[in-house]
Amino acid sequence: MREFLVVYLKGFSMGSADVVPGVSGATIALILGIYDRLIRAITAIDPRAFRSAVRVSDPAERAALRAELERIDARFLLALGLGIGTAIVVLSELLYTAVTEYPVPTYGFFFGLIAASAVVLYGEIERWTGRRVAVSVAGIGLAAAVTGITQAGVSHGPAMVVLAGAVAVCAMILPGVSGSLFLLILGQYEYMTGTVSALIDGLLGLLDGDGLAPVLETGTVVALFALGAIVGLFTMAHAVRRALERYRTATLAFLVSLMVGALRLPIVEVATNLGAAPAERPAATVVAGILGAGVVVVVDRYTTDIEY
Repeated sequence: MREFLVVYLKGFSMGSADVVPGVSGATIALILGIYDRLIRAITAIDPRAFRSAVRVSDPAERAALRAELERIDARFLLALGLGIGTAIVVLSELLYTAVTEYPVPTYGFFFGLIAASAVVLYGEIERWTGRRVAVSVAGIGLAAAVTGITQAGVSHGPAMVVLAGAVAVCAMILPGVSGSLFLLILGQYEYMTGTVSALIDGLLGLLDGDGLAPVLETGTVVALFALGAIVGLFTMAHAVRRALERYRTATLAFLVSLMVGALRLPIVEVATNLGAAPAERPAATVVAGILGAGVVVVVDRYTTDIEY
């Protein structure tokens, strides 16, 4: 139980980081010393090995299922997943309130996080070649273009929600790149944090006798996002991992450049929400941006000597 609680708290720390664009949960996993164990557990999962789960009444099949769960470190993944999920639930409402009611300092904070993360990660590229420059330019252009499209209006339909979940989960294996950053690029960040917040409100409303409809509506969206995350673990996450192993520098250059291109979003959000109130002035953006950059500097200080 003690080990379960420790892993749960580490998962909570990872989830807290991934809710905020700019700091990756995988980076926190590095700091906490569970990154290698997480990658081993994720890549060990093989859905075909769980066929015995449909015949658990058979002692031999039950033993095979138990052995498979031990092989993939299921207890660790369960504790970690519960911690991550708790953090997302707890912090989503806070972040949704921040981006909707205080957009200037909030997006200023996001700008500082993302910009500082990009600077730190670009520093890991020791030598720039023509191909790496081309990949970086492509990454910046792609993220800026997609961000421009999503800011003009983007679908929140089932297919997009599943895609967002599949893309965001890749942050679990990408130190430095946040899943929330991908949600920002796809135009799903505010929508998903608002949906999780509404789901919690709906569940609490059930205690007061409110209807079940709001829970079913928001719960369906969250379930679709979770489905996308599961699909992403078995597809995109493995592909990105292989790309990092074979073409680490070029892949890193592309991913970091996505962050640079995505800076278009906080800049536009800040510019369109400036006003006369103290929290709507440029000074609020500057202070929040410095705080965001400071968070990245502190995290980088504790991960400088960590290899992955």
